[in-house]
Amino acid sequence: MEKKDSVRYKLVSAASFLFILAVWYLVTAVLKAVPPKLLPSPLTVLKTFIAKLYQTKPDGATLLQHLAASLQIALGGYLIGISLGIPTGIFMAWNKTADRFIRPLFDLIRPIPGLAWIPVMIILFGIGILSRMMIIVLGAFTASLINAYSGIRQTKAVHLWVGRTFGASNMQLLFRVAIPTSLPMILTGLRVALGGSWSALVAAEMLASSRGLGFMIQQSRGLLRPDIIISGMIAIGVVGAFLTWLLTRLEHVLLKGGRW
Repeated sequence: MEKKDSVRYKLVSAASFLFILAVWYLVTAVLKAVPPKLLPSPLTVLKTFIAKLYQTKPDGATLLQHLAASLQIALGGYLIGISLGIPTGIFMAWNKTADRFIRPLFDLIRPIPGLAWIPVMIILFGIGILSRMMIIVLGAFTASLINAYSGIRQTKAVHLWVGRTFGASNMQLLFRVAIPTSLPMILTGLRVALGGSWSALVAAEMLASSRGLGFMIQQSRGLLRPDIIISGMIAIGVVGAFLTWLLTRLEHVLLKGGRW
């Protein structure tokens, strides 16, 4: 039954994708209701996407070079952010003193969107890799901290009571009861942090960068090249979906004992 549902889901997803392509092609290539300078046809975008894989014009780098630059910063900042956010969230949820000390400051910083930090980071670190990476670190740190904190706080009291009844220490309760039961929330935080990091990086590259997918899109906007803009958007979406799929598979392996 599950296999049939999976096949049905894939077929419906493919059908929706093909429907959007068909409407896009009909509006742009057949009816020509929209000028090509505003919205090129899918075939034009496909040709541009393929050409951009080996051509550096008009922004000085190929699509793969822009993608490599974006991934380097996004994954680096993401790993640093979750490495700091998850332990901090666990520590805050498990230690009341730490929660009272850190939470007011965190609640003050949390509502600030990542884009608002861009001018601050440019002033502190200049227009370079470090300023963009710090924006990613902040976004990943926030998302992973919130989910780790929520996961630990949702640990059932009865589980902790059973552990104490059998003589478990406070650290044993944390590592053998609280963290394992909060793992689904922590993994969800990883996915949320990844999506936020990827989006924030592209936005940061539009304002302060000399290479990357966001830079490519921004340059193409100034040159009135919507075909390159859409090609960059497709690359962002495909890579983001692939990274999310990797984390979903990791969650499946860790929580359900499945295989890759």
